[in-house]
Amino acid sequence: MAKPYNQVVLFGDSLFQQASQVQDGFSFQGALQNHCIRYLDVINRGFSGYNTKNALQLLPQIFLSPSPSNPKIEYLLVLLGANDACLPIPTNTQGVPMDQYRENLVKILTHDHIKAHNPKILLVTPPPVDEIRITVLDLAVGHGQATRQAAVSAAYSETARKVAEEIPGTVLIDLHKAILDKAISLTADFDVSGPPLGHPGGKRGALEQLLPDGLHMSGEAYKVFFDIVKPHIGPFPEGQAVFPDWRVLNPGTI
Repeated sequence: MAKPYNQVVLFGDSLFQQASQVQDGFSFQGALQNHCIRYLDVINRGFSGYNTKNALQLLPQIFLSPSPSNPKIEYLLVLLGANDACLPIPTNTQGVPMDQYRENLVKILTHDHIKAHNPKILLVTPPPVDEIRITVLDLAVGHGQATRQAAVSAAYSETARKVAEEIPGTVLIDLHKAILDKAISLTADFDVSGPPLGHPGGKRGALEQLLPDGLHMSGEAYKVFFDIVKPHIGPFPEGQAVFPDWRVLNPGTI
């Protein structure tokens, strides 16, 4: 095994699992690793379909205490809630009631296995949902209705914001707002007096390109995400990477 570097860990659902992919020429995880290269390893622990109940249940197996073989987590990004916000319908059991979602988030962020690393925690709000698109796709696979509603998902994002305020030292990454702001800026005919983008009775607008299936993000959306995360990772002191610069090992080179 190569000597482990300390880590940036991405902990969440499919929105992090898919962050390793290259979409539209961009990879969130790749860009973040490039930002941290030679200082930290970016570790992806995104699990498609997981809600906060699932994440909390498996957390002790996912996060081990620091040791010579288990590197320290310097930064922890948590993005959960998109599945918690699923509606309680007969054909979907992923949903977690909002009060339980809040409680689970607090337990995750304050868990002893997390506190052992004392990381800088970045709590990410789930992105918006394009209910117009999701409804079409959900009905096509046999659901009797949409599994998610834009307004409900927005309420879960607001809960995440409140949790970030309650836990000292937690940094809020408001992905929900950033994606909506980007979508509005790209939708020339958006009417602020009408329904929000992606809501019933409204239009998809640029959410069509940012959230192609109504839930998961495109490369362009991941770029928006990266741009609001990057300022909170680092800066890294020059000359203090894990291994020395080649000029140190080869003195006298111009």
